[in-house]
Amino acid sequence: MVDRSFADLSLAALYDSLHPWGPGDDFYARLVRDAGAVLDVGCGTGRLLARARAVGHRGRLVGVDPAAAMLVQARRREPHVEWVLGDLRSHFWRGEFDLVVMTGHAFQALVTDDDVRQALHAVRDALRAGGRFVFDTVNPAARVWEGWGPEHIREGADAEGSVAWMWREVSCPVAGDRVTFTETYEGVRWDHPQISTTTLRLLDPYGIGRFLAEAGLTVVEQYGDWGRGPVSAASPEIVTVAGRR
Repeated sequence: MVDRSFADLSLAALYDSLHPWGPGDDFYARLVRDAGAVLDVGCGTGRLLARARAVGHRGRLVGVDPAAAMLVQARRREPHVEWVLGDLRSHFWRGEFDLVVMTGHAFQALVTDDDVRQALHAVRDALRAGGRFVFDTVNPAARVWEGWGPEHIREGADAEGSVAWMWREVSCPVAGDRVTFTETYEGVRWDHPQISTTTLRLLDPYGIGRFLAEAGLTVVEQYGDWGRGPVSAASPEIVTVAGRR
């Protein structure tokens, strides 16, 4: 099931404002620029591929997302990209892409072992020989969820200028490698708060490598931040570059 923050049109319209372009987007933009055919899994509002097209990328660009409300934003932004409603279980590509990406911690929405395995096998099938799969996850050792709460509010606005505020809170004790949290939205367009609940899986580098190996993918590089620093207990991210065997 798609989280409400992505499925609701009014919340999807706020996404880019609440999550402005940053160093992670620059990191992926460079990879897309240098790749011929790119598949963006969980493409959201499509800003990565739209930016690539805007700066002159002439290869094949495909964005797939299960949230129709997010693809509404993507299609409005750039009609000259293939925007596909669905996920890696509903569409099949074989050896068509030089690069597959999952940005914005989208990989962590794969909560069960079966979810992860199915997605990674589909990614491997989609890659050409020598292709790369690049994705990012929150580093569980950094325990970033301990800093969430209503005292840390993000402010954004949709295209019509309607202002909203959002904050995150862990909604139940962290269990194993899963964290469940709420995103609460308040704004002038609603007469009561809008709440979306999300569960993410928090795999460590060993767990990531194990699942990749099962799918016939090999870790080529792994970084702890967008400046390509090493993974450590303090690094906020685990950015993984994997290759097809």
